[in-house]
Amino acid sequence: METLYFLIPLAILLLGIAAAGFLWAIRSGQFDDLEGPAYRILMDDDDPKIPVRQPPPEDKPEDRSRARDPASGTDTEGEDPDGGGPR
Repeated sequence: METLYFLIPLAILLLGIAAAGFLWAIRSGQFDDLEGPAYRILMDDDDPKIPVRQPPPEDKPEDRSRARDPASGTDTEGEDPDGGGPR
């Protein structure tokens, strides 16, 4: 019987703390939008997170045979790469 004098006020105190916490959560907006975050996760695919590598551009066959001499700016078609004249 003596323990009831201690447990009943303790239970009322804990109930009051729980009610105060619940009211604070309601007033601070914790329960405003319950479905929004769930849909936000599903719809968050605007931009890819992993960048996609682009393949290097293919050279055209005619571009390979005609090289430009960076020093003079002229074409070096048919010349020896060592500078010894035409092949």
